[in-house]
Amino acid sequence: MTRTAAAPHRGAAAFRSPTFGSPRGGNPEAVMANTPETLRLACEQLAQLTGREPESVSSFHRTDDGWRLTVEVVELSRIPDTTSLLASYEVELDQDGGLTGYRRVRRYERGRADGQAR
Repeated sequence: MTRTAAAPHRGAAAFRSPTFGSPRGGNPEAVMANTPETLRLACEQLAQLTGREPESVSSFHRTDDGWRLTVEVVELSRIPDTTSLLASYEVELDQDGGLTGYRRVRRYERGRADGQAR
């Protein structure tokens, strides 16, 4: 199934190409056996799509269809660094570790706690 991903500056775009396909050639056991590698590959795929380098994976869990991750990305670097603008992206992977969709779910300043207003 093809899913739609919303790029922050390009609008919605459907994608499913060999570049973002299953990195391990249809072997779910290989994906489950090497979680750190799966997370690294997911971050690489997200970076290719957004043009921004992921900073960290703040959460991940298995789903019926594969994996769901939350990845933190610096969207705008500022000085001091505590005022840099970050975003949380929800990333979905199929059972083989291929990226099937992503969306930005939150934007925030690095130095602000959740729910903290200006």
